[in-house]
Amino acid sequence: MSRHLVRGRQLSRDTEHRKALRRNLVQSLIEHGKIRTTLPKAKEVRAMAEKVITLARTNSVLNRRRVTAMINDRRLVDEEQEFTGKKVVQKLFEEVAPQFADRPGGYTRIVKLSDYRIGDGGSLVLLQLLTEKNAPRGSARRSAGLRRKRNERKHAFASKLSKKAKSEAKSESAPAETTESASTEAAE
Repeated sequence: MSRHLVRGRQLSRDTEHRKALRRNLVQSLIEHGKIRTTLPKAKEVRAMAEKVITLARTNSVLNRRRVTAMINDRRLVDEEQEFTGKKVVQKLFEEVAPQFADRPGGYTRIVKLSDYRIGDGGSLVLLQLLTEKNAPRGSARRSAGLRRKRNERKHAFASKLSKKAKSEAKSESAPAETTESASTEAAE
């Protein structure tokens, strides 16, 4: 059986929950500029975020209504937990979309993280908007060298700990053997 006309991922959720999940993740991405989530969710959200930003690049009443219908709207809460008058769609049209005015697509990036979720061990990724402040630092070659050095340091530390544990185990077992041999000699 073929997967013709089957699009997207179910994400172990029913239709309404899946829609709500996508809307909320897109709203959080617009609000914060980046979100931490799993890879399948990030791939689903990326498609919707790209469509929303493409619509927002053309600032018209029709596109505002279409974006609002796609992601709904919620008020942004600042750090002091006081409500502001700004909303997610307003931020999208005024701050986010103008940054991508000359870019024909590819507004987001998925970066795989090295850590896993504690509860179920799911691999985490960082989905972020491609803005100037989120530009990667350094070259890929330099970061690979830094990663290699960090892994070598971790390996050296781990081997040092294992050697220390082995030497402690030997030192603990040696006195136990001498006390056993002394007690057997005394019994004879």
